[in-house]
Amino acid sequence: MTLLARLDRLPLSRPHYGLLLIGGLGYTFDGMDSAVVAFLLPSAQQVWGLDNGQLGLIGSATPFGFLFGAAIAGLLGDRIGRKKVMMYALAFYAVFSVVAAFSPNYETFLVARVLAGAGAGAESAIIAPFLSEFVPAKRRGWFVGALAGFFSFGFVMAALIGRFVVPISEDGWRIAQLITALPIVMLLWWRRSLPESPRFLLQQGRHAEAERVVVDLERRVEKATGEALPPVPETTARPVTETPKVTFGRALKFMWSPAMAKRTAVIWLVWFVITFSYYGFFSWIPTLLIQQGITVTKSFEFSIIIYLAQIPGYFSAAWLSEKLDRKNTIAIYLTGSAISAFWLSQMETPLTITVAGAVLSFFLNGTYAGVYSYTPEVFPTWIRATGTGLSSAFGRVGSILAPTIIGLTAASLGFAGVFGMTTAVLVVGVVCVLVFGLSTAGRSLEDLTERGGPAETAKEMAK
Repeated sequence: MTLLARLDRLPLSRPHYGLLLIGGLGYTFDGMDSAVVAFLLPSAQQVWGLDNGQLGLIGSATPFGFLFGAAIAGLLGDRIGRKKVMMYALAFYAVFSVVAAFSPNYETFLVARVLAGAGAGAESAIIAPFLSEFVPAKRRGWFVGALAGFFSFGFVMAALIGRFVVPISEDGWRIAQLITALPIVMLLWWRRSLPESPRFLLQQGRHAEAERVVVDLERRVEKATGEALPPVPETTARPVTETPKVTFGRALKFMWSPAMAKRTAVIWLVWFVITFSYYGFFSWIPTLLIQQGITVTKSFEFSIIIYLAQIPGYFSAAWLSEKLDRKNTIAIYLTGSAISAFWLSQMETPLTITVAGAVLSFFLNGTYAGVYSYTPEVFPTWIRATGTGLSSAFGRVGSILAPTIIGLTAASLGFAGVFGMTTAVLVVGVVCVLVFGLSTAGRSLEDLTERGGPAETAKEMAK
């Protein structure tokens, strides 16, 4: 436990920010690949003569892949290591993004988008729990929230690609997908130098390797700050040292055991609510704007404005996560999302729709910053990646359902009905997190997850 106390007492400095940049760029490219699909749909429809049902399948392809990628990545991350999964997921995603770019027909394109989504989902599920295990408790909320903020840069880049690359030629939509895959080559090189999580190594009994990682990080922090390291605090938290081998069945049994069921239910519901609302909004906003009488070009321009609002949304929530606790931050931004969705449902002109959409974008993405910080904190180390992955995967059910449900709602209830329904979904999330959410700010991962109920449950399962 002294090793983890040494890790947690390190001040944030250049080595931590290097990890933030590398992990954040991964989220940027994940977000870019996911968001660019909305701008490819008109081109794909024209090239292959697709109907609305086929377009809906393409819209659901990436989140469908995300679901399986996130679930599998979590299990593998707790068994073979966080770093390996990050590397393999990146390579998998890049390969199938290229395949999608050169697809000769609709069927190939659809399958490639599913598989690219699986790679992106695997990576997005593993980065947050991986980096959260390096960061001191007092700065973890800001750090992981800021990490999630890199998604916003990907969405803005996707909107710029949709505006300036897709329209340049009949193959612009193919070029767009190549662009989303190219930066991965650089990122794979950077990640060759990433250390494995010391917490994971300790759980695997690889104490010497964990010691080397912590010693190296201590050396680099001391060099970066130019000051002596803080003293190692005494701690009474004791991590579980005897844990079961992670399987899908054991993971679900533990997560829904009496000690963990409330935590799991809250985090799964929040993931579903925010992901349903988020993907329902962002996958359909260009189309809905066009249906309100806005031209395709103007629709993409307004989408850029809406996507830009993500950036302050993420980073303001990351800052508040340290001040107000994660669960309160999530509740505030969910409330803001619900109010904004209702406001959007009442708007009719292009300008007011864009303004209301930008405010909704601000709050939805702020909620994500809180959720990405909160999720790794509620699960013990031995199942942290699995718990995060399965929570994210359950949320992806919402992203799969959202394009179809939003499409049907738009057809029957119109523009106002779409965002009226979104408001109702968000209100459910607010009530749930306020009443049942766990306070996590300023507490070590071991204090949150390795004492009492969860620890005893894990020991029982290990017998």
